[in-house]
Amino acid sequence: MTDDDRDPSDFEEMLRRMMSGGQVDPEALRDALSGMGGMPIDPAQMSGFMSQLQGMFGGDPWQSARQQALHIANRDGLGIADGSRASLADAFGLADLWLGEATTISELAGAPQAMTRGEWVEKTLPVWKEIADPVSTSIADALTDALETQVPPEMQSMVQGAGQLMRGLGGSLFAAQFGQVLGRLSLEVVSGGDVGIPVLPAGTAAVIPQNIADFGEGLEIPEDQITLYLAVRELAYARLYRHAKWLHLHVLSQITDFARGVTVDIEALEGLASRLDPTDPEELRAAIEGGALLPAQTETQREALARLENLIATIDGWVDVVTEEATSRLPDGGRLAEAARRRRAVGGPAEDALGALVGLKLRPRRLREASAMWRAVTDAVGIAARDALWDYPDLMPLASDIDDPSALIARLEALQRGEAPEADEFDEALARLLDGEVFGQGDAPAHGDRDDTAPDEGDRPEGDRPEGDRPEGDRPV
Repeated sequence: MTDDDRDPSDFEEMLRRMMSGGQVDPEALRDALSGMGGMPIDPAQMSGFMSQLQGMFGGDPWQSARQQALHIANRDGLGIADGSRASLADAFGLADLWLGEATTISELAGAPQAMTRGEWVEKTLPVWKEIADPVSTSIADALTDALETQVPPEMQSMVQGAGQLMRGLGGSLFAAQFGQVLGRLSLEVVSGGDVGIPVLPAGTAAVIPQNIADFGEGLEIPEDQITLYLAVRELAYARLYRHAKWLHLHVLSQITDFARGVTVDIEALEGLASRLDPTDPEELRAAIEGGALLPAQTETQREALARLENLIATIDGWVDVVTEEATSRLPDGGRLAEAARRRRAVGGPAEDALGALVGLKLRPRRLREASAMWRAVTDAVGIAARDALWDYPDLMPLASDIDDPSALIARLEALQRGEAPEADEFDEALARLLDGEVFGQGDAPAHGDRDDTAPDEGDRPEGDRPEGDRPEGDRPV
């Protein structure tokens, strides 16, 4: 039988069986692929590939990601010794006392935690999944679109039934590869705030003792000093997120705003699929982690990224200043602060994870400028007035304040003197609204000016006319 004599229904039947959960004969699949011009495939290789493919749809793909991440996180089998827990509890206790002198933001309601790498994976996975969902969906959509455009016309009717399969495949591939990224990340992070985004529940402080030694590698600083410094920094993060309850959602919403604009480069995905060796997933892993499937950022994404970087820099800058003040008694506090800044400046331990998720290379380039702003504010108006800026979202410093904090400082100093702050555009518009001025679609008219867009008296409905203009019989008695 020639290739032209093959019955397309044979291949359609095989795919229907695969999509309905039936067992697929590797020999039949090989023949079908060869008949479509594919390369000869070893039956044993194809059988293994199909087993892996069918296994992907047995449950939640993120459960598989969790298992892979935990496998990497727990492979060294390191727990937390009782002595280490006791030392960390002492460090947190002293850190709380020092922070009480450096900030007016109150201490946590719950006790700080010593987490294993595996516990960190379990606690943070829901946040990673929330961030990753837009990209996972985009990859699934791209696979479905590629399938619909590549199959022969006579198989288009069958492709409609393959959409769910491709969506499951795309989501599973992404989740499986990200599980490895998350597992490797758990080997590096030293605390909840080390990632740069709030991955733990608000008000939760945690340190991963297994990774503290790597943080201090090459510094030649005693580990008890390193632990105390990290405890202070982590408590500062946790106190801030607990106090500013709106901040956790604010940061995550900025990330999801960026992620919603993520698409997948279909040409890159098709090229990868044509080269993909099922027995060697390394190329797929590298493509996902390196962002090779994500096209260049749009202008909207670049704007969202700028807002997010300013927000993270503002948070980290405050934490830097508070931690520096609280750890001024540490002999090597300055060196530890510089090590933490360098760690963040090169991307930090979360860069691979965020790059894989949304193509987001989050580096707080403005961290030093934000820290300088917070120091200037502290010197000018003190700790209490500085920390009060976190009470409400509209009080928080803006990007322009990082550029030049003089206007912010002048406003805070005026408030301390009991002077009314200088009105801005919003204040002026609000005052005009309270005065009874009606705003139209265009620029609002100044007081005393006639609004040419308003209807003449004669054009008003009778029910809207002043009583003196109504017909005599319509006036209320």
